[in-house]
Amino acid sequence: MKNEKYLGVEVSTYSMDEILLKLDNVILENKKTFIVAINPEKIMKAQDDNSLLELINSADLKIPDGSGVVLASRLSNGNIKSRVTGIDLMKNICIGASKKKYKIFLLGAKPEVARRASEKLKEEINDIQIVGVQDGYFKDEEKVINEINDSGANILFVALGSPMQEKWITKNMDRLNCNIFMGVGGSFDVICGDINRAPVWMQKCGSEWVYRLIKEPRRISRVKVLPMFILKTLSRRD
Repeated sequence: MKNEKYLGVEVSTYSMDEILLKLDNVILENKKTFIVAINPEKIMKAQDDNSLLELINSADLKIPDGSGVVLASRLSNGNIKSRVTGIDLMKNICIGASKKKYKIFLLGAKPEVARRASEKLKEEINDIQIVGVQDGYFKDEEKVINEINDSGANILFVALGSPMQEKWITKNMDRLNCNIFMGVGGSFDVICGDINRAPVWMQKCGSEWVYRLIKEPRRISRVKVLPMFILKTLSRRD
């Protein structure tokens, strides 16, 4: 795996196309891959939480989800050229899965959100096979694991919020028969339209965070992390 390291956190340098090719091979070879989305906020939290740091670095693919990570790479003469956002990767995986007849299971989010996200994906992507849906308010974990395995799913998207979703995946990955495991945060809400993304031009120029801040001013405390992250990264890249 090609990785760069920022404040002890590894970030993959692969492009979207490279990642999709690798994931296709994972399924063809019947292997397992754990994907984590990395942004400055997550990296800064890991500075004070060694278990979170170890959890992130244990993933097979650490995608550069935040524009701050891309900026840090550019300022450090690194090789991360563009963001690979969790929502975009999820959708591209779904498109590829529909063509290869891979099966998908959606786990997490509020009651009805995962179901609506499933319906929306079926509307948008021809021949997609979503073989199971379960919201995040389950109490019987063993039952959920059995449902996922019985579904024959190759791909599991988990929307329990970070780092809960990553902890759930690492705890149960060995007991599940899926090949691709990915924590997707609020992606189900975005897919079913409960949360709107920034205009495409803002996404492309890395200013999606500005749009989200305007829509959700309470996120200002999270945005404040970015300058500190950049300063620390410039002073120490390891």
